[in-house]
Amino acid sequence: MNQVVKISIDGVDCMAVRGQYIIDAAKENGIFIPTLCNYPGVKPRGSCRICTVKVNGRLMTACTTPVAEKMIIENNEKDIIELRKATIELLFIEGNHFCPACEKSGRCELQALGYRYKMLAPRYPYQFPVREVEASNPKLIKDHNRCILCKRCIRIIKDEGGRSI
Repeated sequence: MNQVVKISIDGVDCMAVRGQYIIDAAKENGIFIPTLCNYPGVKPRGSCRICTVKVNGRLMTACTTPVAEKMIIENNEKDIIELRKATIELLFIEGNHFCPACEKSGRCELQALGYRYKMLAPRYPYQFPVREVEASNPKLIKDHNRCILCKRCIRIIKDEGGRSI
């Protein structure tokens, strides 16, 4: 039987099922926690760290941390927002993410988070790496120039039997 527990997210009392991941509990309670690597139906890994929240004062990933009774979760604190913004900036400068020329522009989760966190220009210098495109797997063409290493595509193909993204 599922046990309902009371948690607090940014001072708002919420109800969640014990063991449910924080990110899912927040969504069910109308609270947005950003993520890039999480995908519904696929076991989370917490690799992008965009969903980092404070749980009872400690930094944790919301996609891999199950809820428990009386958790106090901070999602929109200034230091957490700054951490997310810095992470997004690092993802942009590490890859070749030139949004106006990209076929995903306007439908890109990374781009949307860049807008959400008001990233006008990264504070770090661009790396402009030149990496190969990998097409050895018949189910996936992986452009390492734009990959953010979230491993979502790999997990879906290997762990979940090849569902499409």
